[in-house]
Amino acid sequence: KSNTISVYIALGTLLWICVLKSGVHATLAGIIVALALPNTPLPGEKISLSEKVEHSLVPWVNFFILPIFAFVNSGVSFVGSSYEHMFHIMPIAIICGLVFGKQIGITLFSYLAVKLKLADIPKEMTWSDIYGVSILCGVGFTMSLFIGTLAFEENVESFALWVRLGVIFGSLISAIMGAIFFKILYSNKSK
Repeated sequence: KSNTISVYIALGTLLWICVLKSGVHATLAGIIVALALPNTPLPGEKISLSEKVEHSLVPWVNFFILPIFAFVNSGVSFVGSSYEHMFHIMPIAIICGLVFGKQIGITLFSYLAVKLKLADIPKEMTWSDIYGVSILCGVGFTMSLFIGTLAFEENVESFALWVRLGVIFGSLISAIMGAIFFKILYSNKSK
């Protein structure tokens, strides 16, 4: 088979090196390789090479690349932080807002919208699903950091560390709680 992934990896790596050395942003090489992948399955196969690559990259992108990208590009720095900073009222308030405020607000307003006939729950969803999604909405990493810098625009340097700590730990707690909630919910549904 001429459409093996190893050919594309070799040519993509060579293209990436050439684009990098030319001074153009090297991510363009990835776009070119992605566009060059066959989008129709070969005879006797169910999915295309493009779909195979996509499916193999999804876990890496979702659980490794995107979180690191968000973290690095958000400009988060812990220089000058100490254990005591975590127990300041501001990070605790941000954590409570992300962890509990999102759950209460989203679930409550979803319930009101349904009761007032402004919206319907999708047929496959339950109130447990909506509540689980509200937990995961506490993972508001980059937008929460952005809003935190806007809220304290005049004194951003004084509050930046506390905002970062609150957002990072609030997002982390929400992610863990959401994962545990859905794990329990769907393990009970499958029984």
